[in-house]
Amino acid sequence: MSPTDLTGSDPRRWRALAVLGLIQFILVVDVSIVNVALPRIQHDLHFSPAGLAWVVNGYVLMAGGLLLLGGRLADMLGRKRLFLLGVGLFAVASATSGAATSPGMLVSSRFVQGLGEALAAPAALGLLVILFPDPRERTKALGIWGGLAGLGGTTGAVLSGVLTNFASWRWIFFINVPVAMFALLMVPRLVSESRMVREHHRVDVAGAATATGGLVAVVYGLLAAARHPWGSAQVLSPVLGGFGLLAVMVMIEARSAAPLVPLRFFANRTRAVANFASLFSTSAFFSWVFLMTLFQQQVLHYSPLQGGLGYLPLGFGIGAGMGIGTALMPRLGVRPVWVTSYFGAAVGLLINSQVHPGSGYFGGVLPGMVVLAVSFGLGFAPAMNAALHRVTGQDSSLASGVQGTMQQVGGALGLAGLCTLALRHAATQLSHGVAPALAVVHGYVLAFRIGAGMLVIGGVLVLVLLERVSTEGRNPLAESGIEPSVRRPSEALAQPARA
Repeated sequence: MSPTDLTGSDPRRWRALAVLGLIQFILVVDVSIVNVALPRIQHDLHFSPAGLAWVVNGYVLMAGGLLLLGGRLADMLGRKRLFLLGVGLFAVASATSGAATSPGMLVSSRFVQGLGEALAAPAALGLLVILFPDPRERTKALGIWGGLAGLGGTTGAVLSGVLTNFASWRWIFFINVPVAMFALLMVPRLVSESRMVREHHRVDVAGAATATGGLVAVVYGLLAAARHPWGSAQVLSPVLGGFGLLAVMVMIEARSAAPLVPLRFFANRTRAVANFASLFSTSAFFSWVFLMTLFQQQVLHYSPLQGGLGYLPLGFGIGAGMGIGTALMPRLGVRPVWVTSYFGAAVGLLINSQVHPGSGYFGGVLPGMVVLAVSFGLGFAPAMNAALHRVTGQDSSLASGVQGTMQQVGGALGLAGLCTLALRHAATQLSHGVAPALAVVHGYVLAFRIGAGMLVIGGVLVLVLLERVSTEGRNPLAESGIEPSVRRPSEALAQPARA
């Protein structure tokens, strides 16, 4: 039994928060840190343009697809145990990623890294909730937690630029190893084991496996379309097979006694719209970051350091947008602020769609980036508010976990689809005699414009279908009468969207 201070809390809790927060920081960084290094990785390991997308998608698909399963396993088997297992897997996969000698080795390592996050991240959040039973302390701890995640999202590109420019892209992975080892040594000393007694001692592994397998198959098929016709077996077989697996997943969830996501959760129209609309925003954002990185380094010939520093306004803009959105939402309501976010982000993408091989950073890249960043930040608070609309304490963790999963899935699908369209359009331009650099940029421009259209569709969905959402402070946990230590805190990783 762990020691407690006079408040009934574990006296080791703040030191434990520091270690857990450090891992959260690294996990968030690992989504964005690869982007700036992608051109060097492509050159050194001889990735195809479509294959390069798997360096991002391999991680995101596993982390998002298995997130809820990781939370359930942590509740049942022990949060500290799952955290240590996840961090251990993440460390080993980071080492093999850094040592990769082929595209297959790097992509498979990224899949394992994503699995490590899916186990470690929800378990860490669950441990944090248990460590801080006092509501005021917990609010402060969660604020620190969220701040570290936000810092990770904004510093990943800069850190990647520094490491890639002055050392090697391999160090963006190797740097994770000592941090993970530190956590593996310290957490057993600072955190006691905790698990939740569940009514059903079963885990919906089949649902998680079919969901993740289906998403991987669909993404594989979309990326294969960069090299094969849309109607070919190489494209249709994985895409149709993937959708078939997703249909099986829905049937499993409908019949399971302990489903990962009860279908009743989507009976609420606002929650369903909030999660579906998030697919459009993260699809556009992930693909923009990926293609803009390639544009800056392969077309404008920026160094990795220049490319990394060039993303600093993105982080500042998102932070500013979050502050503005949080302040405006109680006055204007969720729907107006969120719709403005979608349409504003679409404008930002359209501004960036004016780039050409002779564009400069301040005239071609920065204006659209700033508009895009502020607009995306504007939508963070409304999106979370809508995703938690009318949830009970029993469902609050599930709601934020589903939204986190949808964000990851949307990013993976968008990157696969828009990257493929950009590559196919560039190939068509080349066949018509267009200069290579111009053809490639035309492909990027097409993807930016389609992304803008997707954002407009998301905004229209929110405008037309979203119900009136209350912005008054409420505590679903208190309303349900469930004690904080009894709810399922680790089922959800309430994290901001990753660049």
